[in-house]
Amino acid sequence: MRAGSVRNAVSRRPWLAEPATALYIGLIAFIAQATGLFYVLFPELGALSHDVLKRPHGVWARAPLMLVLTPLLTAVGGTLIVRHLPYGMLSVLLDVGWSAVVIAVLKSPIAPAISAGLMPLALQIRSGWYPPSILIGTVLLAGLSLLWRRIGFPLPAEAMLDADDDAVERAPGDYSWVPFFLLFLLLVIGAAELSGDRMVLFPPLVVIGFEMFSHPAHCPWANRPFALLAACGLTAVAGVACVTVLGVGPFGATLSILAGVAVLQVLDLHVPPALAVGLLPFVLVRPDWSFPVAVVAGTALQVLTFYAWRKLLRLREARSR
Repeated sequence: MRAGSVRNAVSRRPWLAEPATALYIGLIAFIAQATGLFYVLFPELGALSHDVLKRPHGVWARAPLMLVLTPLLTAVGGTLIVRHLPYGMLSVLLDVGWSAVVIAVLKSPIAPAISAGLMPLALQIRSGWYPPSILIGTVLLAGLSLLWRRIGFPLPAEAMLDADDDAVERAPGDYSWVPFFLLFLLLVIGAAELSGDRMVLFPPLVVIGFEMFSHPAHCPWANRPFALLAACGLTAVAGVACVTVLGVGPFGATLSILAGVAVLQVLDLHVPPALAVGLLPFVLVRPDWSFPVAVVAGTALQVLTFYAWRKLLRLREARSR
């Protein structure tokens, strides 16, 4: 099949993924509201479901077992850490370190699992129901991904168009970037503690940074810092607006994910964790308009650290020639 034919075939598919993602998030929000297990609406499900349904032959969609197992293990670790350590540099580094170890040992591509590990610490969730709540959403999504791929979209040739997205979603093969990633974490943790607002280090930010540092050559948002800031800021605004007007039920969550998808389409940027940002207000105790400000501040710190690291790498390469 020619590349042009593949592109035309793929272009007929995405419009189905958007409403399917919205319906899935609406269902998850309904389950969360009906059961009282509010963290069933794990914000990263927005990122995972959109990518899995839009790219049914992508890396995340082809790893249903990891889709279930990785967030569960990081959530268990995060719950244990928040029960025994106060919020601070030590606990955050230990938390993110545990998630990174889980991803490395399992060779898992599911980087959003880092957010599942950090959420208990960021939101002070000590309930033993948190890991099972995460499990409900990921099991449903894994089952949906298998069904979605089987009944509707036999398009393996679409890999020609998704090579960069696949590369970003794979587990890292090199860890030389880790020291600067740690520096980024230290800077943002410090900013969160100085400001008194833990949402400066909002959990999806660590996923954004992890994918940006570990795959700088392929990450879609690595060369578009202002688009990344706009994506995170606007989805945060949409999330707070939906909670304020519609509450934390299915209608609000559905509208938030649709607003997030619209933002990414207007910006022409594939950054799935931004959809998680829009759902984060649904699990905050008192979401208000300080949340988008904290999101933009944290994202700006991450971008500055990344560009400093990349400039240093280029200087080293120039000197070695």
